[in-house]
Amino acid sequence: MSNSVIHIENISKEYHLGKIDHGTLYRDMQSWWARIRGKEDPNARIDFKTRVDKENFLALNDVSFEVGEGEIFGLIGRNGAGKSTLLKILSRVTAPSKGNIKIKGRVASLLEVGTGFHPELTGRENIFLNGAILGMTKKEIQSKLDEIIDFAEVGAHIDTPVKRYSSGMYVRLAFAVAAHLDPEILIVDEVLAVGDIAFQKKCLGKMKDVSESEGRTVIFVSHNLAAVSGLCTHGVVLDNGNMVYNGSAVNAVNHYVENVQKKSSDLQLKGDDGDIVFISGRIFDFSGNSVNSVSLKESFSIEMIYEIKNKISGIPVPNFHFKTAEGVYVFVDNADRVTENAPGQYRAVCNVPAHLMNDSSYTIGLALTEYSKASLHIHFYQENYLNLTVTDDIFNNPKRYGYGGPIPGVLRPELNWEISKVN
Repeated sequence: MSNSVIHIENISKEYHLGKIDHGTLYRDMQSWWARIRGKEDPNARIDFKTRVDKENFLALNDVSFEVGEGEIFGLIGRNGAGKSTLLKILSRVTAPSKGNIKIKGRVASLLEVGTGFHPELTGRENIFLNGAILGMTKKEIQSKLDEIIDFAEVGAHIDTPVKRYSSGMYVRLAFAVAAHLDPEILIVDEVLAVGDIAFQKKCLGKMKDVSESEGRTVIFVSHNLAAVSGLCTHGVVLDNGNMVYNGSAVNAVNHYVENVQKKSSDLQLKGDDGDIVFISGRIFDFSGNSVNSVSLKESFSIEMIYEIKNKISGIPVPNFHFKTAEGVYVFVDNADRVTENAPGQYRAVCNVPAHLMNDSSYTIGLALTEYSKASLHIHFYQENYLNLTVTDDIFNNPKRYGYGGPIPGVLRPELNWEISKVN
């Protein structure tokens, strides 16, 4: 990548489990000498058995990728995957155990609440402190001061020591400082989750603006998969310290969701008594092509193939279960007026209209139940069998002039409006 501003080559970070660290050299030497002699550690807590093993833990293992200038780069993975370790290396908080890293430009990081702030200084003083750390002059910082205070919405408290700020106020001011003091690279961790919905939307809009209008690079880490797929242009998935995917943000989200679902016990087939068996399922677009990502402006269909092995007395009813990536039910839809119950192979298709699902990631479960006058019987239930990412291409949609960032919720229907002049 010729215009890359971050180049990471074979980065690894190793930690030593059970490493001595009591905070003082004297106590560390005491504990080290006790270990050498095979004696009990004099600094160990009561009833605490000191680890004497020499196990190593790889937080990152041979990770390599590049980030281009002006790119919004998404970093996703489960807790403990190595995201925070990688961000600390990029922010120069810690050094890699091996590998090379090249960064072109100034870096502003927002890794956790209060990072880079002195609690005894006021909000105003911390703005100047952070600007000075980035190498800006007092005049340059002063020119941005009003804009930072307005964005953070802390004007009434700007001359109050930040130790008296709430966590939300801390985050608002910290993000405003990081985004407005002109760093070439902005690193934002999941810390934005502390802020309210309105401020999160404001931050997402600002990150898109600094990338598209000002050509700055953003590294964005979040468990909000819809925000990652909608905001980022590129994505990397980390799993147990290893980079398992490097590509477009939408495909990175799909890869992550599929991997999580494969590891889930929910993927096990439930029911399946032999009378009716599940064969396959897929999502396809209006052209009949199998997909796992669609625009919210496009319709799509869900297909389920099943076989009736033995004739049943009741009515077989295929149904689809929509959930968010977090496992919250969106809705369940059942086929209507199904009367065919003779042995044979069948294809059930559910058509989902455009402008129904909000931009986010979903899982779809496939099931077949049998209804009779006396009971309801589940023949099979394949939970979370399909993964779907719905994206929002706002710039090609002339109907949405007032877009202000991702909209919360799981459904976003397009309803009919009537506008007429009355006088």
